[in-house]
Amino acid sequence: MTITEPEVKPPPTGPIDPDMEADIRKFEEMTAGYLSGEVHDDVFRVFRLNNGIYGQRQGGTNHMFRVKIPYGSMTPDQLEMLGYVVDKYSRGWGHITTRQNIQFHFVQLEQVAEVMRHLAGVGLTTREACGDTVRNVQGCHLAGACPHEVLDVTAWAEAAFRHFLRNPIAQRMPRKFKINFSGCATDCGQAMFNDVGVVATSRLGADGGAEYGFRIYIAGGLGTTPHPALALEDFTSKEDLLPTMESLLRVFDQAGNRDNKLRARMKWLVDSLGLEELQRRVFATRHLLPASSSWPGGIPDVVQQWGDAPAGRASGAPVTEMGHGTAVALRRRGAFESWDDANVVRGVANGTVSAYAWAELGDITGDQFRALAQIQRDFEADVRVTNRQNLVFRGLRDDQLPALHLRLEAIGMAQPGAELVRDVVACPGADTCNLAVTQSRGLAKAIGDALEVEGLAEVGGLRINISGCPNSCGQHHVADIGFFGAERRVHGSSAPGYQMLLGGYLGEETVHFGDKALRLPAKNAPEAVVRIVRSFADERQAGEAFRGWVQRRGGAKALGEGLTDLDSFPTPEDGPDHYIDYGEIGPYVAEVGDSECAT
Repeated sequence: MTITEPEVKPPPTGPIDPDMEADIRKFEEMTAGYLSGEVHDDVFRVFRLNNGIYGQRQGGTNHMFRVKIPYGSMTPDQLEMLGYVVDKYSRGWGHITTRQNIQFHFVQLEQVAEVMRHLAGVGLTTREACGDTVRNVQGCHLAGACPHEVLDVTAWAEAAFRHFLRNPIAQRMPRKFKINFSGCATDCGQAMFNDVGVVATSRLGADGGAEYGFRIYIAGGLGTTPHPALALEDFTSKEDLLPTMESLLRVFDQAGNRDNKLRARMKWLVDSLGLEELQRRVFATRHLLPASSSWPGGIPDVVQQWGDAPAGRASGAPVTEMGHGTAVALRRRGAFESWDDANVVRGVANGTVSAYAWAELGDITGDQFRALAQIQRDFEADVRVTNRQNLVFRGLRDDQLPALHLRLEAIGMAQPGAELVRDVVACPGADTCNLAVTQSRGLAKAIGDALEVEGLAEVGGLRINISGCPNSCGQHHVADIGFFGAERRVHGSSAPGYQMLLGGYLGEETVHFGDKALRLPAKNAPEAVVRIVRSFADERQAGEAFRGWVQRRGGAKALGEGLTDLDSFPTPEDGPDHYIDYGEIGPYVAEVGDSECAT
């Protein structure tokens, strides 16, 4: 007798927002038209991307499904639903991106609308997660729980998300548009390399007290040609924040390059117009914006409802440092004690603490999603995903930490990884991306394993980021140690290789892009990292950041010269593994497809 496993039912959902339902019905109509040949491929592709659905390297009906998580905030119902959909419609796990989205792959086109409806039932949308739109609005994952913040930017990020979602002016822009919020100059929200970066700040008011507002940075970007963001003006009032952001969007829409998408981002407007002319246009637009039907002036309703008061420091309480280059030190032995040292942030005025759950390579299985949902319910915590592909539980009490650690340990997410070198970030790479030429995820795993073996995985103050191509989805430019994939031609054969960069930095309202050190065979990159990390750990002076150490050692090129023995390929006969990429079984081939990132 054959026993049939009962089908797992989806978690319960609430009513679907009418706007989300309209999006889903439109997707169903357009999909039917595309499959019947009535909707042209170019039209459907633009529509599909604007709704967060990418094509994959594998082609056919396989699609990547990107879910927007504004400023990383998640509920238990959402986590539980993600566990269901990755098991039923994907390959059993989802991936946290460096922009606080969650994406999963191999969803069949005919099932996309069905998945959208499941997610809409818990308040999640894919609308404008891709395409030439305002992408997911990022925010510092410790906003409202950070002892250093000037303002809690949570409600401001929510206001921006609400204002631009489905906004008619944001649907067919020259190129994608990215917005980030940080609550202080530490810039955990990564304002310094985005189209619009918002950093909370203060100045002396007319009454002699502090006036709180923002400093807006514009026209930053990574990609093959990184640009640091530039200050738009010294101070932007709370009332002017959303009008200024809309004015920036309008100027970009009017002046952005629609003929060449490779030069269509905000950063290229500075080159073509000049900063002063760009500022003049933005301020002129802002001045007249009150005449527009979309004027978003004043303090947004959600800010008035939620508030934006900073968490503050508890009197006499220790403050856990955070941000790029933080020299986390594991002062105590023991699994819980090490996790407490590395993954717990304390010091807010209301006595709460926050604790990171470490997701290796940013991946979360269906079972882990469900377990995280139950943990969130049981601990009555706030949860946010981070731009380093982890999660953080917020609003905790100290007495809850031992139990939380045990729960995370049971699902493999209790490694002391926050701000430690084992927390390697990687883009999806050639596993699914059409542009990638190397298996960046495989290299990330190999580097992490090598550091563990060498006893170096818990060195603090170091960040490693990897991209499978020069486009920097893995944000390799701003990492202490960065890699991007490149094809190498040696001994008459193609082989996977990487360019190594050293000394990237982001923080204190500044950004430094890493300098090229040397090129390496993919299989030699882990050893190069081990040598660099060991030297840094042995030679760093008290309080010395990695970038300072690199400069003291003569710069990236000088350090690269000490690794030149690793830039060597054996012949295919003597070292065949050098010609096979991580996770592959056949000879390396650099296959690059049509880029939907540039459409």
